[in-house]
Amino acid sequence: MIELINTVKKYSSGGIVTNAVDDVSLSVADGEFVAIVGHSGSGKTTLVSLMGGLTRPTSGIVKVGGIDIWTLDNPGLARLRSEQIGFCFQFASLLPTLNCLDNVRLPGSFAGPAGGRTEKATELLTTLGVADKARSYPYELSGGQQRRVAIARALINEPGIILADEPTGDLDEDTEADIMDLFCDIHQRGTTVVMVTHSSRLAARAGRVLTMSSGAIGESGAGAAAC
Repeated sequence: MIELINTVKKYSSGGIVTNAVDDVSLSVADGEFVAIVGHSGSGKTTLVSLMGGLTRPTSGIVKVGGIDIWTLDNPGLARLRSEQIGFCFQFASLLPTLNCLDNVRLPGSFAGPAGGRTEKATELLTTLGVADKARSYPYELSGGQQRRVAIARALINEPGIILADEPTGDLDEDTEADIMDLFCDIHQRGTTVVMVTHSSRLAARAGRVLTMSSGAIGESGAGAAAC
């Protein structure tokens, strides 16, 4: 479970303080698929960064699996992110100097012995339809192919949670639909998925939809066409 309790994140610039996340309390149960929608600047990305331990809250509590993650030391927090959370960012952010197979294997190098890592990475690339690109470099791939490799990378350590920030933001409609089908498949296998999107159409695929506005969050109900 992911739990936020009276969580606040403030940013200060030029003497002006902005509440990017404003006293948010919410829970995401194990195995849920939650979409967070809202306009640009509403706080969606900051909220997901807080959930994943990438951003420290100004105040409040963030728990993952019952653990207050900001009570952990740096190695403990890094281990939690590596073992329990897979991240899909707005851009694929693949390392240009590594081929696709090595990009996918990379997070596994922080999670322990290398045994089975290549086999697992190859299996994921196959499942995601880009096995033929294993030895290719990111610049040789289309945007959709890069996004598939990035999803494979997020899954390499078999995390219980996937946090996805605008995972289809720059894709055509057909590729967008394919990526959403992949997230639905991941969810149906028992993985918790939290997805940020500006699209109410994509959010409709989630089991629960939350709306952010000016750092505050509200419940919009279930997706109309949930997985």
